[in-house]
Amino acid sequence: MPPSPTPIAEIGLLIYPDCQLSAVHGLTDLFRIAGEWSETPERVIRVSHWRAEAEGVRPVWDSHPAERHHLTHVIAPPSIVMPERMPPQPASADWLRRRHAEGTTLCSVCAGAFVLAETGLLDHRRATTHWAFADQLARRFPEIHLAEEHMVLDEGDIVTAGGILAWTDLGLTLVERLLGPSTMLATARFLLIEPPRTSQRPFASFIPRFDHGDEAIRRAQHHLHAHAADPLPQSDLQAIAGLTERTFLRRFTAATGHRPKTYLQQVRISKARAALETGTEAIEQIAWQVGYGDVAAFRKSFQKLTGMTPAAYRQTFGPARPPAGA
Repeated sequence: MPPSPTPIAEIGLLIYPDCQLSAVHGLTDLFRIAGEWSETPERVIRVSHWRAEAEGVRPVWDSHPAERHHLTHVIAPPSIVMPERMPPQPASADWLRRRHAEGTTLCSVCAGAFVLAETGLLDHRRATTHWAFADQLARRFPEIHLAEEHMVLDEGDIVTAGGILAWTDLGLTLVERLLGPSTMLATARFLLIEPPRTSQRPFASFIPRFDHGDEAIRRAQHHLHAHAADPLPQSDLQAIAGLTERTFLRRFTAATGHRPKTYLQQVRISKARAALETGTEAIEQIAWQVGYGDVAAFRKSFQKLTGMTPAAYRQTFGPARPPAGA
């Protein structure tokens, strides 16, 4: 009888209240499949599940239950509730801190970054989370250096991933680290998923804030949104707000998180994205419609904010076209 494969790593999946169980089980299956496709079948990844409770964190499932635990990695999966509804997780944070002190690599996906951030281990370090949650994470944990444009950010002993389905990207990243690139690619092909993606920018939407309480700035915002395709000198917005240049810049940036020029660029590119996703107009026509007289400037701005050219964006997210002859 051949000897049982020896795990080369143990990845613990943290089950906290309202976490995404599909990510827990999906990662469990992904790591098992990676072992099946490993070029060295005797090398496998052990997976264990750990449930967070008020009194602490305990193991509840193990792919190799006869062996002592030696966690090389722990993953905090996404949450299925919004971050503002996630309760504090002091027991999980304490357990994660102790695992990290023992040499365990800590990982998070999406809103799992909020659980990981409670440890304090992300302070003064780069981390990513879902693009829609980045502002909340920055407000709640201001010492973190947010880099939400990344899909997976590997800092060695801490690895964070972005969107709610970025557990596939994180899982494949760990497979590549532990079992090599060939096994990672074989696993991705078998699961019909892409290799780890690098950026969230093509998926991130601009979400303007109007609930900041600054009525003067809100008037300027409403005018900007209504006339985004027109020439909009900052002096016009200042006049609508009834503020001096210096005061307007300070209050606009504080209220919206953007300087006026950057805000206008975000609004215009958002409109261009919508046109590329739903219509078939020429890119030059879209550039003109959203307020760019210079198509080269439009392409440059579009790529800066989305990480893709307008043509590549349309190819990825645009309307499906029927095959020739259909």
